[in-house]
Amino acid sequence: MSKAHHRKKHPEAVRRQVLAVAARLSLEKGPASVTLDAVSQAAGVSKGGLLHHFPNKLSLLDGLFDDVTQNLDRVLAERMRVDPEPKGRFTRAYIGAFFQPEGLEDGERWKVLTVALISEPHLRDRWREWFDRHLVENIGTDSSLDATLARYAVDGLWLDDLLGVSVIDTATRATLLKRLLDMSRL
Repeated sequence: MSKAHHRKKHPEAVRRQVLAVAARLSLEKGPASVTLDAVSQAAGVSKGGLLHHFPNKLSLLDGLFDDVTQNLDRVLAERMRVDPEPKGRFTRAYIGAFFQPEGLEDGERWKVLTVALISEPHLRDRWREWFDRHLVENIGTDSSLDATLARYAVDGLWLDDLLGVSVIDTATRATLLKRLLDMSRL
């Protein structure tokens, strides 16, 4: 019997390793570098092992999308749970998660996913569905024009942070954060 038959298998650990390697390759070398061959080789996983989890590149990107949005859902739910004010609660959670660079532990994966969202219509559709679901769930508390404007502003700041276009000093950032949080209550 081969060593593979005696070795303990940890499919979830392999899956996570593959996703981490795919994210790293994409950041270091660009999304085009994320091929199944490159990922399996860099992850030290057989191509068959990789294909067991992700039969193609799109399923690999879907896996990354699922991991990141599930974590985002947890972050938003926790922030909303501790916010005593219902009006604008989702918007404030969204601001907290995206406005502050430390708001999301998956920052590097978000960079990868953002690039993938731009280039993959399928993932854009999934993001739109994710976002629409949250807006529908919070229609009674977060549908004001000011809350919408605050979320759009945060999206712009997130993209600015992601691309490193400009650096906003700490005092200005704090003022922007306060203003956006105030807008969520209007």
